[in-house]
Amino acid sequence: MTIAQSRSTSTYPIPLRADDARFTELAARIGAVAAEHAAEHDRDATFVTEAYAAMRENGYLALTVPEDLGGLGASMRQACYAQAELARHDGATALSVAMHTYLTLVQGYRRRKGAPDAEGVLRRIAAEGIVIATSGGSDWLWPTTTAVPTDNGYLVNGRKIFCSQSPGATVVATCAVLGEPGVDADVLHFSIPLSAPGVRIVETWDTLGMRGTASHDVVLEDVAVAADKIVGHRPYGELGAPLLAATVHFAPVVGATYFGIAAGARDAAVAAASAGSRGPRPLGDLPRVHRQVGLMDTKLRVAWWALMGALEELGEDYTATPEALTTVMVAKRQAVVEAIEVVNLAMDVMGGRSFFKRFGMERAFRDVRAGTFHPLTPEGTLSYAGKLALGDPGDTE
Repeated sequence: MTIAQSRSTSTYPIPLRADDARFTELAARIGAVAAEHAAEHDRDATFVTEAYAAMRENGYLALTVPEDLGGLGASMRQACYAQAELARHDGATALSVAMHTYLTLVQGYRRRKGAPDAEGVLRRIAAEGIVIATSGGSDWLWPTTTAVPTDNGYLVNGRKIFCSQSPGATVVATCAVLGEPGVDADVLHFSIPLSAPGVRIVETWDTLGMRGTASHDVVLEDVAVAADKIVGHRPYGELGAPLLAATVHFAPVVGATYFGIAAGARDAAVAAASAGSRGPRPLGDLPRVHRQVGLMDTKLRVAWWALMGALEELGEDYTATPEALTTVMVAKRQAVVEAIEVVNLAMDVMGGRSFFKRFGMERAFRDVRAGTFHPLTPEGTLSYAGKLALGDPGDTE
């Protein structure tokens, strides 16, 4: 029993509401396409092009664009449901589009907060199909990319790593430090078309897991950025408003993605236990298997409660603050840590078959471990939450 063959078993720990179901059904249709090609892209480290074609055809790339602007109108909670479903089919597809989805949510947040350019970006996502990549995992607090002032704006030079979905994106959201990196320097946030002069993708992505994300390097050589394209500033080495907005939306969407990988592995293990045997006894009759399945389901339930509870605590009229960041990052940490454990348990239940590539479980084993590298890391989350509890609202270390 492969992961792709076990999709009929629902793992969601809370019932789907009618307004959630239409998004998960859409994600399942796209996931079916992704699953057909997942092993090939994993083997060759090539981009999940077929899944992106299905997303364009079915409107998934405008998932969280408000309906009045031409999108599907999913909330952040509903995007988490959709991402979890998509990741059950293929983690690389789900993680790739998670980067675009969370940035779309950021634009919705910016629109709500009065940013004059946000509505235009959202309309373009829905009408033109622009896809936004990010270099956030590369830049984080201390970008090495530099911006030099010109008469009309800036010239940007540098190299970004971890640019997921770069072959399928049209724009990269990024940042650069004005002048020399260091204390008191100003960091500029902006977006650049990947077709702009001086921008090129260098295919460096040959990794342990998440191989289909094609998270290549993006090199910027004397790229012109107009002054009116700067959407935010922050001090070098500090989160500031732009990164707070990004990470508050990033954490739930990515946490749900890793949850979905684990849910898919759980499904495959349960299907294998139901069909298999150990000697004269059905595998599903063994008390050891009962406990392992129960433990998987318990971990998944608690992880999902953490994600949904964080969004409930955040509310609809939220502001991206250090407190909000802690809320969603704690939930992401719970989802990622438990997802890894669930995949481990699923492999134990399936036994030696899980070691064969043809069953798909070992891909889940590799993919789910990428969750520990996204900022804030699980340990970084604990440190940041502790600093905040002790009265220090400063940035991550």
